[in-house]
Amino acid sequence: MSNYIIHPMVVGSKVFDKGMMTYQHDYGTPYTIPIYSWYIEGGDKKILVDTGEMHPVISEDREKAINGKIRTLEDNLARFDLTPEDIDVVIHTHLHSDHCENDYKCSNARFYIHEQELHAITDPHPLDYRYVEDFIFEIREAGQIEVVRKDQELLPGISVLHTPAHTPGGMTVFIDTEKGRAAITGFCVIKENFEPPVQIRAMEMEVIPPGTNINSYEAYDMMLKVRDMADIIIPLHEPEYASMDAV
Repeated sequence: MSNYIIHPMVVGSKVFDKGMMTYQHDYGTPYTIPIYSWYIEGGDKKILVDTGEMHPVISEDREKAINGKIRTLEDNLARFDLTPEDIDVVIHTHLHSDHCENDYKCSNARFYIHEQELHAITDPHPLDYRYVEDFIFEIREAGQIEVVRKDQELLPGISVLHTPAHTPGGMTVFIDTEKGRAAITGFCVIKENFEPPVQIRAMEMEVIPPGTNINSYEAYDMMLKVRDMADIIIPLHEPEYASMDAV
């Protein structure tokens, strides 16, 4: 088993209704989520999962809400003596703008993106305003994209599973670590989605689907599948990681 270390880097934030995370629950509750780029340390490649926001809002209020520092991608990588140009591989959970705005900075990287996500960003459904094709223009023109068409191991100890819960081409990234197999979810959720409060479990729901999903029934089932395949679940926007150096 590989001994990768997963470093959460906060590269943005959003303030919105909590129901955007927790389907059918907690609507009307203000909530702040961190937006992450994950630096995967180990092996012979420098790897990111997602690249985050280009111009993050950095404010005392938002940092207090997530209990962590918000930095640009450059400032985050500098903590590891890296620059975006040093990155060899970027794996995208999906292509909503807050997950790919810094792609162009990683000018030497290969980008692994599911084919259905590339179709979606090119011709998005009117309901999905979160796709902005401009953010992948440079990497597409430079031929940096590796199209993922099936579930597979991308690198030793790192594999992807197509999980179209939040978007058509969402991919969950499985990473072998010293403490077991970790899953960075390919859909936007928080810890509560996987560990619902007692009043939700009393309704015989084991998980809560993403607040924004393309099929709530299928999203529910995919969450169970991911949960059962991993030793460590890393919900894509869980605030508790904002204060951690490593998961």
